[in-house]
Amino acid sequence: MGDIRRRSAVVLGVTGLVAPLTLALTSAPAQAASCTTQAGPYQKQVEKFLGRPVDGKQSAADCKAIQAFQNKHGITPAVGYAGSVTWGVMDLMNKQKAVGNKPNKDGKCPTNKGRIACVNLTLQLSWIQDGGKLVYGPVPVRTGRDGFETRTGLKKIYWRDIDHVSSVYNVPMPYSQFFDGGQAFHSVGLSMWNPPGSHGCVNMTTKDAKSYWSLLKTGDDVYVYGRKPGT
Repeated sequence: MGDIRRRSAVVLGVTGLVAPLTLALTSAPAQAASCTTQAGPYQKQVEKFLGRPVDGKQSAADCKAIQAFQNKHGITPAVGYAGSVTWGVMDLMNKQKAVGNKPNKDGKCPTNKGRIACVNLTLQLSWIQDGGKLVYGPVPVRTGRDGFETRTGLKKIYWRDIDHVSSVYNVPMPYSQFFDGGQAFHSVGLSMWNPPGSHGCVNMTTKDAKSYWSLLKTGDDVYVYGRKPGT
């Protein structure tokens, strides 16, 4: 992410956006774009997630299904291998789905602040609530990778720029709402499950970033808690 420019003055440097899992790729076969015939350590779990026959054996159809999932979410190398990164993304998706419409069931995001945007780093989910009432979400987000972690704690949105462009990475950051130095909510053209994550910002889909833009304003609270897998 770039540094924030308020008129002509550089106010703060922006740290980048984030992603959900940063599990290391280990023991994946050294094959390029072709499908691997080798079963991975998470073969059965991946087969079950994709609705494939669960036999723990790699078939050509298994490989193509896994490879399609990897290509969709930017998981590399996309060779159809059921390794730790691929299963880590799927496992996170399962956990996110299990939350349903009660993202603050554990009560960790404050309910005494009025309207507040909550970010659960552990589950890579965000939502907006007003007291105990869910206003929007929960939605999957992509937060800071290892070494660029999204900082935790209670913050406030202090600056908004609908057409912000990072001066550090020279990339667009539409619907930016900054809440901690250079860390902001904003949209990206990536899968929310694309490893390893952002440089600190909370990445969102365009639809969700637009909704956050319309529902939040300068001065609204943001609460970030938990710890992203792999950081």
